[in-house]
Amino acid sequence: MRVEIWSDIACPWCYVGKARFEKALRDFPYRDEVEVVHRSFELDPGRAKDDIQPVITMLTKKYGMSAAQAEAGEDNLGAQAAAEGLDYRTRGRDHGSTFDMHRLLHLAKEQGRQEKLLDLLYRANFAEERSVFDDDERLVELASAAGLDAEAVRAVLADPVAYADEVRADEREAAQLGANGVPFFVLDRKYGVSGAQPAEVFVRALTQAYGERSALKIVESGDADGADACGPDGCAVPQP
Repeated sequence: MRVEIWSDIACPWCYVGKARFEKALRDFPYRDEVEVVHRSFELDPGRAKDDIQPVITMLTKKYGMSAAQAEAGEDNLGAQAAAEGLDYRTRGRDHGSTFDMHRLLHLAKEQGRQEKLLDLLYRANFAEERSVFDDDERLVELASAAGLDAEAVRAVLADPVAYADEVRADEREAAQLGANGVPFFVLDRKYGVSGAQPAEVFVRALTQAYGERSALKIVESGDADGADACGPDGCAVPQP
């Protein structure tokens, strides 16, 4: 059975949702028969590479909230991440284009290193002090740590069309499947799960997809206010 996961490195709910899905997969009796494939989805597909700003600033502009409200939302997200055993810096993070990261993830996929690189990118963006947006050498370091050749990584970063078609193809497919936010999980092209759902929802979806054949269905769409997913206009900010 194949599980495809559309996500973005800048999406905090994708970071949390990946951990929740992995918890569910550990409890799934047929986990050894599950192939996980990660797909690209940019929250800001037109964002310039040099358009970098603090997360709190980005949140205040997108949602028209005060800095205090944005900080409270980040604190709440930090608590959600901590509940899944994830580190999360609630202050001092940057927000920017993730296009180059998605291109590198496609390079890593060819070499069987995609999962490792994705985990490193998530941790670097959400838990570490050094920005992943303002220096290509930071991406080279992370890709090298995932087992990729540093010069091959630099060559991809220097060529803006390398793996660009693969990224855009993933994004078009997400739209065709009806995904308007991430994380979005598609299980064997039978069921869809939208948002960072609790692990038990993923267990139920895995069980249904494994045992049934049907058209794609949304198992659960998450919070009615979309408070567990990110969309083209940004990420919903949970309030305390």
